[in-house]
Amino acid sequence: MSRLTLLIILGLAWAQAVPLVSYDDIDDTEIIELPGNGIELPPAPNKDIIDLSAYAEAIYGSPDEEITAALVGNYSADNNNVNPEELGSYLEGDILVPRQITIKNGLTTQSSRWPKGVVPYEIRGNFNARDMATIQGAIAEYHKRTCIRFVPRSSESDYISIVSGNSGCWSSVGRVGGKQEVNLQSPGCLGKPGTAIHELMHALGFLHEQNRMERDQFVAIQYRNIQSSAVTNFEKAARTDAFGVPYDYGSVMHYSANAFSTNGQPTIVATQSGGASQMGQRNGFSKFDVDKLNGMYDCGYMGGSAGGAAGAPVPAPVVPGGNPIVDSFLSGLISGLGLGDGEQESSN
Repeated sequence: MSRLTLLIILGLAWAQAVPLVSYDDIDDTEIIELPGNGIELPPAPNKDIIDLSAYAEAIYGSPDEEITAALVGNYSADNNNVNPEELGSYLEGDILVPRQITIKNGLTTQSSRWPKGVVPYEIRGNFNARDMATIQGAIAEYHKRTCIRFVPRSSESDYISIVSGNSGCWSSVGRVGGKQEVNLQSPGCLGKPGTAIHELMHALGFLHEQNRMERDQFVAIQYRNIQSSAVTNFEKAARTDAFGVPYDYGSVMHYSANAFSTNGQPTIVATQSGGASQMGQRNGFSKFDVDKLNGMYDCGYMGGSAGGAAGAPVPAPVVPGGNPIVDSFLSGLISGLGLGDGEQESSN
């Protein structure tokens, strides 16, 4: 059996994706094109889909107008050493798909990205001028540094409604379908601009930074200091979609050091230099937050990042010479079978 025939047999699964044309090789061995063999390769992961199955039904519930409302109502950004969204009784403090959505749409284990990064929205809460300035300032930061565009809702069926219910700070994750609320109880959730940015990040599809699968390389969770009812808030994700962006202590999506503490002692300790001073900031986006947003929504390079003008997407490089995935597969296969250039020369 010739080397090329062996390669073709071992590469049957690629026959449909990579048609082979009949030709004669250098020693006149006939190579016959193989038809599709009916074996389907698994579909490529869909970046538009956000998998929420790990949360099961814990993601669903009702706005808490008692305990959470009271805690956020008494919150002061100057006097508290945690963030207001870390006071909620919801999943991880501020993640909630309200029951009225699930009644209409049914339970789902997935949400999705907003098509082309366009998010129809309305502001329906009882917000004063200062609150409105904070919300509009958060939206302006998205427009300035990313390709996300919040547009006033007209007749769109899927949209965000920013409200001020007496139930704390919370949002769903990603586009869940229909009207979905982002709740910013005033004034507690609007003392710093980063909280509004944080909840809108959830609505766009992002989860908390300290729950990333690799977090144990960067933080040590102090379970003895965590409220017993909040231990599950610190579970690691089974898989992290971070779009190539490294762990970020300074992310607007990172908990503060004392989040859900039962005794005033830290629940999260940074294990790398400089981390402690950054955790839990709510002043605005970190650079890596912007990179993640632009990665998820295919924004290219935005906001003056290296590699392109401000706001100008940079196209992915074109790789000449055919399909690099197929080339890599065949190269590895040849090498693994000991049929590299040296082997061919010695056998001729």
